[in-house]
Amino acid sequence: QVQLVESGGGLVQAGGSLRLSCAASGRTYSTLYMGWFRQAPGKEREFVASINWSGGTTYYADSVKGRFTIARDNAKNTVYLQMNSLKPEDTAVYYCAATYSGSSYLKSGHAHYWGQGTQVTVSS
Repeated sequence: QVQLVESGGGLVQAGGSLRLSCAASGRTYSTLYMGWFRQAPGKEREFVASINWSGGTTYYADSVKGRFTIARDNAKNTVYLQMNSLKPEDTAVYYCAATYSGSSYLKSGHAHYWGQGTQVTVSS
């Protein structure tokens, strides 16, 4: 079993930055594929970004490319999402997710393990 705990959400003005963190515990973290998803009010949950076990391969949703960066520190069992140039439409609950089944599994909207979510609110 894998436990995921997010932190770093909050309220920020448009154009600002936030960094989300997700600490993992339980089974072997270093071989997990990690990802971030988000769900805005009244909308379905959507894929944001993913990173493979080594950190060498990343994927992003078109809506965040060039603004968000996913990274991981396997020594700290932590994955990060650096969010820059935030827009009001980035407002959502952000969820950390993990799987051993590869990045495609995450990109398709699935994961085996989920965090509890952290709220990000971007004011205009």
